[in-house]
Amino acid sequence: MRLAAIDIGSNAARLLISDVLHTSPAKPEFMKMSLVRVPLRLGFDVFDKGEITQARAEKVVKTIKSYKLLMDVYDVKHVKACATSAMRDAANGPQIMERVKAETGIDITIISGQEEASFIYENHVAENMTSDESYLYVDVGGGSTELTFFSDGKLIFKESFNIGTIRILKNQVAEQQWDAMKEFIKARTKGYHHVTAIGSGGNINKIFSISKRKDGKPLTLELLRDYYKEFSSLSLDQRMSLYRLREDRADVIVPALLIYINVMRWADADNIFVPKIGLADGLIQSLYEEISGTGAKVE
Repeated sequence: MRLAAIDIGSNAARLLISDVLHTSPAKPEFMKMSLVRVPLRLGFDVFDKGEITQARAEKVVKTIKSYKLLMDVYDVKHVKACATSAMRDAANGPQIMERVKAETGIDITIISGQEEASFIYENHVAENMTSDESYLYVDVGGGSTELTFFSDGKLIFKESFNIGTIRILKNQVAEQQWDAMKEFIKARTKGYHHVTAIGSGGNINKIFSISKRKDGKPLTLELLRDYYKEFSSLSLDQRMSLYRLREDRADVIVPALLIYINVMRWADADNIFVPKIGLADGLIQSLYEEISGTGAKVE
């Protein structure tokens, strides 16, 4: 069965196409066929003006039309599409989503921060790790940060905060918001096993790639601090040149590191695993469960 997920974030839109393989009767395997990322940067409109400009709305429509063509080529039969923080905050978000549906047939749901955290948790990465630890999923986006805490085989909490990389770049995260997230993390992780973080999002994946760590090995809090100091000391052009970063990655990577560092500090987490999963992966798994539950034919 070939499935697709579309994730329209505050910084970029992603299309993930995956095959579901039944190599084991107990658990399906998800194989990535294609991952396409378009830097729409919706947050730069929304967090300034409160809505998406006409020019950027046109890019959203063209992007989804392109994704539709690509899905047709890949013979995708089922797709799940969601939009997150920027579209949630945009006054004209629902109208743009209606236009996308009218012109492409693709129904994109604007989801809450809580729903976003739930979909990310669908990856169930912590279930494959030791039960002697507690795990804090940290997904950092352009408009929000989603936290999901897992201990003793149980989901303890999931929470979303309007603290994201583009909001920080736009100076739209107040000190009180940082304090609220700090107090929440400290209070809600207290008394559990030692906490290990699990990071998702394009920025932590890029840091992992730069670090040359082997898959399955964590990044340390100390290393993230070192990268934060290094990137903060460089200009945007220097980050792009020295680390071969696109501009739409080079500007947000510093505030992203700040968020990961703060969350890990407040949760007393020394290490963060980076399994290269994100919202789109969770959407794929959720879509598979929906289809399987309806008794649809699995090819």
